[in-house]
Amino acid sequence: MIELERTYLAKKLPGDLKTCESKEIIDVYLPGTSEHPKLRLRKNGDKYELTKKEPTSEGDASRQEEQTIKLTEEEFNVLNRLKGKRVRKIRYNYTWNSQTAEIDVFQDALKGLVLIDFEFSTPEEKEKFQMPDFCLADVTQELFTAGGMLCGKNYAEIEDKLEKFGYKKLCYL
Repeated sequence: MIELERTYLAKKLPGDLKTCESKEIIDVYLPGTSEHPKLRLRKNGDKYELTKKEPTSEGDASRQEEQTIKLTEEEFNVLNRLKGKRVRKIRYNYTWNSQTAEIDVFQDALKGLVLIDFEFSTPEEKEKFQMPDFCLADVTQELFTAGGMLCGKNYAEIEDKLEKFGYKKLCYL
């Protein structure tokens, strides 16, 4: 499956975000020794999966080939024992102009980081998309915002990259 998406840094959080459906996501990127692991073990609410994501062309992170295998909770728990890089976030599904935004509010060591993803059905739809006012900057092509690069890091380790976009730490309970 080819994934077409845009990723943005949040400027602010929509006021009605608390009313949106949300779930905790725990990602474990493997192998833990890799600088940018491409294999992701995920607990997504009460669903479990193993996904491999790779860009379809060099230098274009907005088009990725994604292969996913559904897992049982028992399979997840066994694989979760492997040494990997972890990240935890709360994902809110927010509707904006009939488009669903996945607003990821990072927890733990990355608290203060909020990324917003929009997925598209066609390349044309993606190209026509206008950034919402609650977004600060398009960081789709920024390697440091990829899940495999964020995992295992803390906010201070990416703060200088965020400051280049004028990003201000966002706190959300």
